[in-house]
Amino acid sequence: MPSKRRRLSAFTKILLSVGLVCGLFVAAGYYVLTTVDPLDSTPDPEPGCRLDLSEGQYEMTIDQTENAATVGGVAFSLNMPRQAVTVAYATVWQESTFHNVEYGDRDSLGLFQQRPSQEWGEPEEILDPVQSSRSFYYALADIEGWRELPVHEAAQQVQRSADGWAYDQHEDLSERMSEALVGDLGPMVTCWYDDEGLAELQQAEPDPEGAREELARVFGADSKELPLIEAPQTGDLGWAMALWSVVHAEQYGLTTVAYDGHRWTASDGVEGAEDWTDAEGAENGLVLR
Repeated sequence: MPSKRRRLSAFTKILLSVGLVCGLFVAAGYYVLTTVDPLDSTPDPEPGCRLDLSEGQYEMTIDQTENAATVGGVAFSLNMPRQAVTVAYATVWQESTFHNVEYGDRDSLGLFQQRPSQEWGEPEEILDPVQSSRSFYYALADIEGWRELPVHEAAQQVQRSADGWAYDQHEDLSERMSEALVGDLGPMVTCWYDDEGLAELQQAEPDPEGAREELARVFGADSKELPLIEAPQTGDLGWAMALWSVVHAEQYGLTTVAYDGHRWTASDGVEGAEDWTDAEGAENGLVLR
């Protein structure tokens, strides 16, 4: 009998120990649930830009969008129609996906993969998106009846690619992109940054005059004279300049771009913070800060 009582006592101790441990776990869990803020499992968005197109949205890297805005902007300097921008975009999508690459087939370089050996210019000229875009548009304008050609044929007449049909696959997206980036849709392009990039941008010394100088080089017009009385055939110059400024904000330390009653503010892109907002006092001219 004494032996049996000792065995029961040991078993009881085990049960009590297990119960105590479970109780501690429950208490600890309750403490965590009631006192510690839950972790946000939603990752912050990667830096990038969004184009709100006439049919849906399209996201690109900041680098890609910078190049796209510049290619579209140069068309204004030559008073080319928006169709020319569509042809240029289809070409760049195929040749470089809007990355200004320093390599390519044989001696091809840049956005359009132009070749110095084919008299497109010196390497440093081809790697300048403004000059390479201007060269493309000049060559396009020299093609008789190019506006009546399908996009892929017009691009092929300029590029002389081994596969001219390849440009055709990019036509629909290029047409909708051109509509947005030449300003015809208004404030439909925006960008955002990660926490580190946003902090650096907010601490940087803004260079609005440097941005305006580059705007003049790209668009061939003075941004301080906006809005224009007579609009160019390419698109809405004021909005095209405003969108170009947004996508190049990081380069020039800009945290605010305002135009035509709307304002963009640099943000982390969380919960719609990257969206344009209505802004009183932004009705006249392009404001860069």
